[in-house]
Amino acid sequence: MTGTWQPSDTGVLRLPSGRTVRGRALRRPLPAGPEPTYGVYLLGGRPPEVPWESRWLRWPDFRLPADGAEARAVLRAAWERAGDEGERVEIACGGGRGRTGTALACLAVLDGVRADRAVEFVRRGYDGRAVETPWQRRYVRRFSG
Repeated sequence: MTGTWQPSDTGVLRLPSGRTVRGRALRRPLPAGPEPTYGVYLLGGRPPEVPWESRWLRWPDFRLPADGAEARAVLRAAWERAGDEGERVEIACGGGRGRTGTALACLAVLDGVRADRAVEFVRRGYDGRAVETPWQRRYVRRFSG
């Protein structure tokens, strides 16, 4: 698929359907390679401006999304866009592990991974320390899009 992330790109998670999503830490420099076409930024405050289309989801560090219904809608839209030809979707928070890992695990659930296996799936395919808190793990187990 042209225009999508390649599994060899830094921070890219391949979902069972073949969709790819890049997770990253906003505190680190933008990785080399193609830029995203769409980004979802999980922060307690407004994210920095980016030259691509993006969405801010209010999500304080080490916590859960401020609005659960909005989070489900934003994550579903990101998952759908990750399946579109030519879209490069990235999910990012400050450190790239807790909130980003939680969101990626929710995308995995939307993609058919069982909710009780989604954290393990993301830790294996993205970052071994993704999804940092017990309440983030519980959020994933209870997530339904």
